[in-house]
Amino acid sequence: MIKAVIFDVGGVLVRTEDQAPRRELEIRLGLQPGEAEWLVYNSEVGQQAQRGAISAQALWRWIQARFHFDDAEVAAFRRQFWGGDRLNAPLLALVRSLRPLHQTAIISNAMDDLLVTLTEVYPMADAFDLIVGSAYEGVMKPAPEIFLRTLARLGRRPEEAIFIDDFAHNVAGAQAVGMAAIHYTPDLDVAAALAEHGVAAIGC
Repeated sequence: MIKAVIFDVGGVLVRTEDQAPRRELEIRLGLQPGEAEWLVYNSEVGQQAQRGAISAQALWRWIQARFHFDDAEVAAFRRQFWGGDRLNAPLLALVRSLRPLHQTAIISNAMDDLLVTLTEVYPMADAFDLIVGSAYEGVMKPAPEIFLRTLARLGRRPEEAIFIDDFAHNVAGAQAVGMAAIHYTPDLDVAAALAEHGVAAIGC
C-alpha cells in the first residue's frame, strides 16, 4: 500500500508555462533557442550547482562573467529567466489533500536556494513532510542514493512510495529502487493516476 507520495518541483509543481521571456533573453544575447536553459541547468557549472559543489550565487556569478554583465544586468537576467514560471496551484491543492492519510515529500534536482524558493517565491514547504534537494545531498536524480535517502527519512520501504516527475529517466530511477512512479505531463490527471495506485486525494 502506498503511504508516501513524492513530487518533483521543476516541470511539475512549478512549470515554465510561458517560454517567451527566455526566448526574448536568448534573442537579445544572440543565443540559440534553449541555450539559456542549458546554461543554467545543463552546463557543467549548472550541474555543479545542482550537485552542491558550488552555490547558486557562484552559478550566477559565472553567468555574469560570461556575458560581462554588471550587477543590475545579471539581476535582470535572473528575473527574465524565471519570468515564465508559474505555480501549479491545482496540483499543490491536490498535494495538500493527501495529508494526513499520506506522507508527502519533494525530491528536486535544484541549487542550494531551493528552500528559499519553496518558502518565499512559491510558498509550499508547509505542504510537505520532507524536502530533499540535490544540492543539499550532493547527489542528483536519477541516482539511486537520493531516492533511498528520502525513503529512509520517511521511514518507508520502496513499495510504500510513489514518485511523480516530468523526466522519464528520473521516473526510471525511482522504479529501479522499487518505487512506483508516474511520468508527469501537462495534460495528466494526477488524481486519477494516483487512484490507479490506490492513492485517494480527498476533495480532488
